Formats: sequence, C-alpha cells, structure tokens
Amino acid sequence: MPIASLHHITHQFSGKQVLSELSLDIKANSITALLGKSGSGKSTILNMINGMIRPDSGTVHVFDHNFDYEKASSIRLKIGYAVQQTGLFPHLTIADNIALLGKVTGKSASFMKERTSFLMDIMQLSSQLLPSYPHQLSGGEQQRAGLCRAFFLQPPLVLMDEPFASLDYKTKQGIYQYLLDFQQQERTSIVLVTHQFEEAILLSDEFVWINEGQIYHQGDTTALKKLERNFKEEKS
Repeated sequence: MPIASLHHITHQFSGKQVLSELSLDIKANSITALLGKSGSGKSTILNMINGMIRPDSGTVHVFDHNFDYEKASSIRLKIGYAVQQTGLFPHLTIADNIALLGKVTGKSASFMKERTSFLMDIMQLSSQLLPSYPHQLSGGEQQRAGLCRAFFLQPPLVLMDEPFASLDYKTKQGIYQYLLDFQQQERTSIVLVTHQFEEAILLSDEFVWINEGQIYHQGDTTALKKLERNFKEEKS
C-alpha cells in the first residue's frame, strides 16, 4: 500500500500548466527521489502531498485516505518537511528549534528531551550545540539540526525539497550517511526533490523523473544509473 498517491493530477499556476494528468504512488518505508529541471513540477508535487496546494483536478491520497483539507493541519503534523535553507528560526536556540513541534503538540518535557538527545546522536551533533543559535553553527550543522526537527514527531512521511543543495560536497557526503542510517532505523518514508543524479543514486530506492508536469522516467536505482550514463553520453 503506497503511503501517498496522486491520481490524475492537473494543476496550473497563472495560466501555465504545471502538472498534467500525473499519477504517482509513493512507496512506504523507502526513499523516493523526484528528479527534473527547475519548473518541472517537483516541488508542486511535495506541496500537493502535504495539502499546501490543492489540485485543479484529480485526487491526493495520503495515509490510506483522500487528503481531508478540513483537517490539513493535523495531517501535516504526521508529515516532516526539510528545505534547502534549513528553515530554522534565528531567534530560537537549536534545542527550541528541534523540539518546536513537540511543544506545539503538547509532548511531555521528558519525551522532548529524550527525542532531542536521540536525534542529535543519530546526526552526530554535540549536545553542547543545544543552547546555541543557528548563526553560531556551520552550514552542515544547521542542516542536520533542520533534519532533527523534520523527524522530531516520528513522522511516517518526510518531504525534502533540495535540503542539501547549498552545502559543499564533503559536508553533503557526511549528511547522506546520517540520513540513510536514520531512515533504516526508523523506516520513515521519504520523498526527496533533487537536481543531482549522484544524490538520487546514493540515497533513493526509487526515482521519478518529472518533465513538463508529467512522468518521463521512473524505476529503481539500477534504472537511474543507466539513465545517468545515457544523459552523460548525450552531453559529451
């Protein structure tokens, strides 16, 4: 059973067709990469899944039900979200940033402390960073703290919109392994928007190539490696 599905989705922005009769299943307990050029509709798909955008036509299915827009806020609490610029609030400490959704949902102080400690350990962040503010951390540390917040409520689904795009190569390689270790431990379903073949190959179990609002290619990592070779040969 897919954890999320789009069925015959069509959507326009300012008269421009962004998605056209797109149907897509997101497998549970796996990492699915969405690839494609800027403007192809990748981020729109993420926003459809979390109910931020309602399609002009078609249906969105999340957690075994059609998306109930009257209950969008409660559904989103079960969907983690990580973005390129971390989304950390500059006026909050790292501890408060990570545990923010725990406070919003009334989690106990003991749960928030234990969950924060667990996530910091997984992401190999020192507990000495907890009273710090985002600007006092390196880019890689900020990004890992953002991932801690995205995973804080143990969401069954996490949406990631190019969260590593602004990081240098060495920093990204380290975070990739933290993410893979974490996903194996908690078996979270992840949808990752990326422009990078290498990133998708290293992280994903499945990929979907979006082109002009439609699915151009999809498959497993083996198929993606073949697609990458073809793409490089065409450019050479």
